[in-house]
Amino acid sequence: MPHDRIHARQPTHDLERWSVGTIEAVDERDSHCVFEVATDEGDVIELVVTVAIRDLVLRRLDLAADESPIGARVWYRKRGG
Repeated sequence: MPHDRIHARQPTHDLERWSVGTIEAVDERDSHCVFEVATDEGDVIELVVTVAIRDLVLRRLDLAADESPIGARVWYRKRGG
């Protein structure tokens, strides 16, 4: 299964290939993680990644133990994008 790409920090390469969005929700489906991300245009898209990538992204957001990732800014690419 091809997965989408998501970063907690601004990428340092190929910046024109990445979009910026805001996390609206984080959920699990079929042993994968689904981020719902609001785009700058106001649309909400789903990004499907592995649980390991979810853990990495959430860790790099530098959130407090009780802080939600909702509202955090991320950089993403839809598969094939």
